[in-house]
Amino acid sequence: MIAALYVHTGGAYYGLDGVDPWDEARDARRYAGPWPVVAHPPCQRWGNFYAGSPLAISRGERKKLGDDGGCFEAALAAVREFGGVIEHPQDSRAWAYFGLNEPPRTGGWVNADFYGGWTCRVEQGFYGHFARKPTWLVTYKVALPSLRWGFGKRRLDPAIVERMGLKRAIRLGEIGAVGGGGNDEERIATPAPFRDLLISMARSVRMREAA
Repeated sequence: MIAALYVHTGGAYYGLDGVDPWDEARDARRYAGPWPVVAHPPCQRWGNFYAGSPLAISRGERKKLGDDGGCFEAALAAVREFGGVIEHPQDSRAWAYFGLNEPPRTGGWVNADFYGGWTCRVEQGFYGHFARKPTWLVTYKVALPSLRWGFGKRRLDPAIVERMGLKRAIRLGEIGAVGGGGNDEERIATPAPFRDLLISMARSVRMREAA
Protein backbone atom coordinates (compact mmCIF):
# COMPACT_ATOMS: atom_id res chain seq x y z
CA MET A 1 0.00 0.00 0.00
CA ILE A 2 1.15 3.54 -0.73
CA ALA A 3 -0.43 6.95 -0.12
CA ALA A 4 -0.76 9.50 -2.94
CA LEU A 5 -0.73 12.96 -1.39
CA TYR A 6 -1.96 16.27 -2.83
CA VAL A 7 -3.71 14.69 -5.81
CA HIS A 8 -6.79 15.82 -7.74
CA THR A 9 -10.15 14.33 -6.84
CA GLY A 10 -10.98 11.54 -9.27
CA GLY A 11 -7.62 11.96 -11.01
CA ALA A 12 -4.84 9.60 -12.05
CA TYR A 13 -4.33 8.07 -8.61
CA TYR A 14 -7.95 7.07 -8.06
CA GLY A 15 -9.24 3.55 -8.66
CA LEU A 16 -5.83 1.89 -8.35
CA ASP A 17 -5.25 -1.18 -6.20
CA GLY A 18 -2.97 -0.47 -3.26
CA VAL A 19 -3.12 3.33 -3.61
CA ASP A 20 -4.77 5.54 -0.99
CA PRO A 21 -5.37 8.96 -2.61
CA TRP A 22 -5.44 12.15 -0.54
CA ASP A 23 -7.13 15.06 -2.30
CA GLU A 24 -7.70 18.61 -1.05
CA ALA A 25 -10.74 17.59 0.99
CA ARG A 26 -8.74 15.02 2.96
CA ASP A 27 -5.89 17.54 3.57
CA ALA A 28 -2.66 15.62 3.00
CA ARG A 29 -0.89 17.79 5.58
CA ARG A 30 -2.55 15.53 8.16
CA TYR A 31 -1.10 12.32 6.75
CA ALA A 32 0.49 10.36 9.60
CA GLY A 33 1.56 7.15 7.90
CA PRO A 34 2.20 4.33 7.92
CA TRP A 35 2.66 3.80 4.16
CA PRO A 36 5.29 5.24 1.81
CA VAL A 37 4.09 8.19 -0.22
CA VAL A 38 4.02 9.78 -3.64
CA ALA A 39 3.52 13.51 -3.07
CA HIS A 40 2.54 16.27 -5.50
CA PRO A 41 2.42 19.32 -3.20
CA PRO A 42 1.10 22.55 -4.77
CA CYS A 43 3.76 24.42 -6.69
CA GLN A 44 2.20 27.83 -7.39
CA ARG A 45 4.02 29.63 -4.57
CA TRP A 46 7.41 28.10 -5.44
CA GLY A 47 7.84 29.05 -9.10
CA ASN A 48 8.99 32.15 -10.96
CA PHE A 49 5.51 33.64 -10.66
CA TYR A 50 5.05 32.84 -6.98
CA ALA A 51 3.95 36.43 -6.28
CA GLY A 52 0.90 36.06 -8.54
CA SER A 53 -0.20 37.58 -11.81
CA PRO A 54 0.86 41.13 -12.73
CA LEU A 55 -2.76 42.24 -12.43
CA ALA A 56 -3.10 40.79 -8.94
CA ILE A 57 0.18 42.36 -7.85
CA SER A 58 -0.95 45.76 -9.17
CA ARG A 59 -4.02 45.40 -6.96
CA GLY A 60 -1.85 44.86 -3.91
CA GLU A 61 -2.50 41.11 -3.83
CA ARG A 62 1.13 40.02 -3.96
CA LYS A 63 1.75 36.51 -2.62
CA LYS A 64 4.68 35.44 -0.47
CA LEU A 65 7.31 32.94 -1.57
CA GLY A 66 6.48 29.51 -0.16
CA ASP A 67 3.08 30.52 1.20
CA ASP A 68 1.46 27.15 0.45
CA GLY A 69 -0.04 26.55 3.87
CA GLY A 70 2.79 24.23 4.86
CA CYS A 71 2.06 21.66 2.14
CA PHE A 72 5.63 21.16 0.88
CA GLU A 73 7.02 21.11 4.41
CA ALA A 74 4.50 18.42 5.40
CA ALA A 75 5.24 16.41 2.24
CA LEU A 76 8.97 16.55 2.94
CA ALA A 77 8.43 15.39 6.52
CA ALA A 78 6.26 12.50 5.27
CA VAL A 79 8.76 11.20 2.71
CA ARG A 80 11.61 11.48 5.19
CA GLU A 81 9.70 9.48 7.79
CA PHE A 82 7.82 6.92 5.68
CA GLY A 83 9.83 6.90 2.46
CA GLY A 84 8.73 7.79 -1.03
CA VAL A 85 9.05 10.58 -3.56
CA ILE A 86 8.04 14.22 -4.06
CA GLU A 87 7.47 15.66 -7.54
CA HIS A 88 7.77 19.39 -8.30
CA PRO A 89 8.50 21.51 -11.39
CA GLN A 90 12.09 22.14 -12.41
CA ASP A 91 13.62 25.16 -10.65
CA SER A 92 11.21 24.90 -7.73
CA ARG A 93 12.40 27.32 -5.09
CA ALA A 94 11.33 24.83 -2.44
CA TRP A 95 14.67 23.05 -2.94
CA ALA A 96 16.76 26.02 -1.82
CA TYR A 97 14.22 27.02 0.83
CA PHE A 98 14.42 23.62 2.52
CA GLY A 99 18.16 23.14 1.99
CA LEU A 100 17.93 20.56 -0.78
CA ASN A 101 20.68 20.35 -3.38
CA GLU A 102 19.73 21.31 -6.93
CA PRO A 103 19.96 18.32 -9.30
CA PRO A 104 22.02 18.49 -12.51
CA ARG A 105 20.04 19.35 -15.62
CA THR A 106 21.66 16.56 -17.59
CA GLY A 107 20.15 13.95 -15.28
CA GLY A 108 21.33 11.42 -12.74
CA TRP A 109 20.72 11.03 -9.03
CA VAL A 110 22.67 13.18 -6.57
CA ASN A 111 22.55 13.53 -2.80
CA ALA A 112 19.78 15.89 -1.78
CA ASP A 113 20.69 16.56 1.85
CA PHE A 114 22.10 15.07 5.04
CA TYR A 115 18.93 13.05 5.72
CA GLY A 116 19.51 10.34 3.12
CA GLY A 117 17.64 12.04 0.31
CA TRP A 118 18.36 11.78 -3.41
CA THR A 119 17.26 14.19 -6.10
CA CYS A 120 17.19 14.32 -9.90
CA ARG A 121 15.80 16.13 -12.93
CA VAL A 122 13.67 14.21 -15.42
CA GLU A 123 11.30 15.21 -18.21
CA GLN A 124 7.75 13.90 -18.07
CA GLY A 125 7.65 14.10 -21.86
CA PHE A 126 9.63 10.87 -21.88
CA TYR A 127 6.81 9.31 -19.84
CA GLY A 128 3.65 10.28 -21.67
CA HIS A 129 3.18 14.03 -21.14
CA PHE A 130 2.38 16.08 -24.26
CA ALA A 131 5.14 18.56 -23.34
CA ARG A 132 8.69 18.05 -22.10
CA LYS A 133 7.64 19.25 -18.62
CA PRO A 134 11.00 19.17 -16.80
CA THR A 135 10.52 17.96 -13.25
CA TRP A 136 12.53 17.63 -10.06
CA LEU A 137 12.17 14.62 -7.78
CA VAL A 138 13.40 14.12 -4.24
CA THR A 139 13.26 10.65 -2.72
CA TYR A 140 13.96 8.87 0.54
CA LYS A 141 14.37 5.16 1.35
CA VAL A 142 13.60 4.03 -2.22
CA ALA A 143 15.47 1.87 -4.69
CA LEU A 144 16.74 4.47 -7.15
CA PRO A 145 15.72 3.60 -10.72
CA SER A 146 17.65 4.50 -13.84
CA LEU A 147 15.48 7.00 -15.70
CA ARG A 148 15.49 8.52 -19.18
CA TRP A 149 17.83 11.42 -18.62
CA GLY A 150 18.59 14.39 -20.81
CA PHE A 151 16.59 16.80 -22.93
CA GLY A 152 13.71 16.02 -25.23
CA LYS A 153 12.80 17.95 -28.35
CA ARG A 154 10.58 21.02 -28.12
CA ARG A 155 6.95 20.08 -28.67
CA LEU A 156 4.85 22.99 -29.91
CA ASP A 157 1.20 22.36 -30.68
CA PRO A 158 0.78 22.87 -34.47
CA ALA A 159 -2.66 24.40 -33.88
CA ILE A 160 -1.16 26.99 -31.54
CA VAL A 161 1.62 27.78 -34.02
CA GLU A 162 -0.92 28.23 -36.79
CA ARG A 163 -3.19 30.44 -34.70
CA MET A 164 -0.58 32.58 -32.94
CA GLY A 165 2.55 32.29 -35.06
CA LEU A 166 5.83 30.56 -34.30
CA LYS A 167 7.44 33.38 -32.30
CA ARG A 168 4.52 33.77 -29.92
CA ALA A 169 4.11 30.00 -29.59
CA ILE A 170 7.78 29.71 -28.59
CA ARG A 171 7.37 32.58 -26.12
CA LEU A 172 4.32 30.92 -24.55
CA GLY A 173 6.13 27.59 -24.39
CA GLU A 174 4.84 24.08 -24.83
CA ILE A 175 2.17 24.36 -22.16
CA GLY A 176 1.57 28.10 -21.90
CA ALA A 177 -1.35 28.13 -24.36
CA VAL A 178 -2.94 24.91 -23.12
CA GLY A 179 -5.93 25.21 -20.83
CA GLY A 180 -5.87 28.81 -19.69
CA GLY A 181 -7.93 30.62 -17.12
CA GLY A 182 -9.06 28.20 -14.45
CA ASN A 183 -8.61 25.17 -16.70
CA ASP A 184 -5.05 23.93 -16.23
CA GLU A 185 -5.90 20.24 -15.85
CA GLU A 186 -4.01 19.17 -18.98
CA ARG A 187 -0.88 21.05 -17.98
CA ILE A 188 -0.60 19.72 -14.45
CA ALA A 189 -1.96 16.21 -15.05
CA THR A 190 0.42 13.33 -14.29
CA PRO A 191 0.57 10.91 -17.26
CA ALA A 192 -0.08 7.28 -16.38
CA PRO A 193 3.45 6.00 -17.21
CA PHE A 194 5.02 8.67 -14.98
CA ARG A 195 2.49 8.02 -12.23
CA ASP A 196 3.29 4.32 -12.37
CA LEU A 197 7.00 5.08 -12.15
CA LEU A 198 6.50 7.16 -9.00
CA ILE A 199 4.27 4.50 -7.47
CA SER A 200 6.87 1.82 -8.15
CA MET A 201 9.49 3.96 -6.42
CA ALA A 202 7.31 4.35 -3.34
CA ARG A 203 6.54 0.63 -3.28
CA SER A 204 10.25 -0.18 -3.37
CA VAL A 205 10.49 1.19 0.19
CA ARG A 206 8.73 -1.85 1.59
CA MET A 207 10.76 -4.22 -0.57
CA ARG A 208 14.01 -2.69 0.70
CA GLU A 209 12.82 -2.93 4.30
CA ALA A 210 11.87 -6.58 3.82
CA ALA A 211 15.21 -7.44 2.23
